[in-house]
Amino acid sequence: MELTPQILIVVLPLIFLGGFVDSVAGGGGLITLPAYLMAGIPAHLAMGTNKVVNGTGTALASFKYFRGGKVLLRPAIVSGIGALLGAAIGTKIALLINEDILKIMMLVALPCAAILLMLKKDFGKENDAPAREYTPQQELTRAALIGLGLGCYDGLIGPGTGTFMIMAFTMALSMDLLTASGCAKIANLCSNVASAVLFIFSGKVWWLLALPAAACNMLGAYCGARYAMKGGSKRVRGMIFVVLGLLFIKMGYELLF
Repeated sequence: MELTPQILIVVLPLIFLGGFVDSVAGGGGLITLPAYLMAGIPAHLAMGTNKVVNGTGTALASFKYFRGGKVLLRPAIVSGIGALLGAAIGTKIALLINEDILKIMMLVALPCAAILLMLKKDFGKENDAPAREYTPQQELTRAALIGLGLGCYDGLIGPGTGTFMIMAFTMALSMDLLTASGCAKIANLCSNVASAVLFIFSGKVWWLLALPAAACNMLGAYCGARYAMKGGSKRVRGMIFVVLGLLFIKMGYELLF
């Protein structure tokens, strides 16, 4: 494919926005992956380029959360290891199956997690109740399962993974939203790396576009991480519901057209 100014005009602003949203609430892939597809890039090439580009923004956001003291290292590292393995499995499957099957899987999987969040009305709200205590074994087991399961989803489908990881850390390990966001960034970075490496070796990355897109994604991620750190849980929660709204709009469009 030839990289034209029209492709850059369509893709780069949306990549910045996706990096911003992803660093705050996850789900930036709901913006970035459709951006590549709207530009006429084939699906597997779009997925591979998206993984490489989003990995740069996720790495920067992870560093910002870590510096801000919003990462619990033990569950983050364990979930990251699980995510590496899960993403490798998911990406291998994605490279083998038909594109239409991937779309059907997205239409089934995404609303399930969205409905789960909508039903939990107190999700993301501040409260004075003490967080539930877990034994080290319980904590590590839950963290590993979060990483493995959502890492596999990230490699296979992708969009919404960051949001789902935040949900999982808050619900399964009783983390506050900012800490859950920080741990989710570490796990998501690991799944991005595993998936990106496999796409690279399969020749499914458009490097000519990936380099400028990565710069835009990192800038968006930097701005988004600062926004989240200053705004606290209320801003993070609000952004999650914005992402879920985008999710339903995207699904509705695909069903109708």
